[in-house]
Amino acid sequence: MSGPWSYDRLRRIRRGAALTLFLAGVLAAGAATGTWGGSDEYAAGGAVADRAAVQRAAAQAVADGKSGAQAAAEAVSRSGDRWSTVYTPGEFEDFQDQLDGAYVGVGLWVRQRDDGRITVSRVQPGSPAARSGIAVGDRLDAVDGRPVRGRPVTETVGRLRGEDVAGSAAGTPVRLELRRGARHWSATLRRTRLHTENVTVDRPGGGPTRIKITSFAKGTGAAVRRALPGADLRDGLLLDLRGNTGGLVSEAVATASAFLDGGLVATYDVHGNQRALYAEGTGDTRTPLVVLVDGGTMSAAELLSGALQDRGRAVVVGTPTFGKGSVQMPSRLPGGSVAELTVGHYRTPSGRAVDGAGITPDLLVEEHAEKRARTVLSGLGAGT
Repeated sequence: MSGPWSYDRLRRIRRGAALTLFLAGVLAAGAATGTWGGSDEYAAGGAVADRAAVQRAAAQAVADGKSGAQAAAEAVSRSGDRWSTVYTPGEFEDFQDQLDGAYVGVGLWVRQRDDGRITVSRVQPGSPAARSGIAVGDRLDAVDGRPVRGRPVTETVGRLRGEDVAGSAAGTPVRLELRRGARHWSATLRRTRLHTENVTVDRPGGGPTRIKITSFAKGTGAAVRRALPGADLRDGLLLDLRGNTGGLVSEAVATASAFLDGGLVATYDVHGNQRALYAEGTGDTRTPLVVLVDGGTMSAAELLSGALQDRGRAVVVGTPTFGKGSVQMPSRLPGGSVAELTVGHYRTPSGRAVDGAGITPDLLVEEHAEKRARTVLSGLGAGT
């Protein structure tokens, strides 16, 4: 596949938008109990890689002394499945690290403006980016000589993290072209293994409390629950999911549980069998809540925003989300690599399909979305 939707580009986006129902620890159990059995003909909304064909390709390659991961990846590419992917053992370990809140990178979070330009939205303290003097608001023009304007945010993040680098990216250099006002400069940083908090809480300008979730790694739901009792919620709450590319659906459900009094969060199908996800326990159902989303809100973040919208728990503000509503499950391949292949799609509580459609905000706002969100909170009875 060539052109703007090349397989390598899709794979980078896919790796940042995983909706992972099960982890590596259940691979063997899943295979033993037939979790991966059944037909692939159920799926709608796009091509789906055939598991048996991927397994055969890997097995034949290993028998011939070749790379099973490469052969499996080629089989997935030929299928046209946008979201299935194949990891070498090392890549899958790195992916698991990301789900644990660890990653290889330089400590930058970026956001795409309406004009397509990429700006720095957060700098991790003590990271290579922080030590080099990069600050929030700086514009990122290029990564390793490749312009980023108009490219998907997830692609830019993949380049910063070195997902196109063979082997481990830790220790490898990356050259950034940056701009701050009239100043334009280059900075060469070395990627390193970093740990990050996926949940941050602040009150910008002394207004409503804002909870920003960057991804749904392990412990995200619990972190949100811990943040609520100590937060000043008199002016309502902003739940910021902009640029959140997804992660563990279990953590998205746990986060939904913090704001719902039980009930349905989403439905999904696995090989045509319908299943449901429910909120657990008693969450905060009284505090006025606005969810901020944009085109970089993907996968598990879309599941959460769609659930809170359908359940009438929150007003969603921003621009339409990405539209990644398919479900992948991992299985071990001959040679030790891991294939995460599409097994179904999820829907919001009202039955809306997300894949290819995304979540449409209640209030469409191209610019100054957070300012408008504060106004909405005021109208919900919070703030002044």
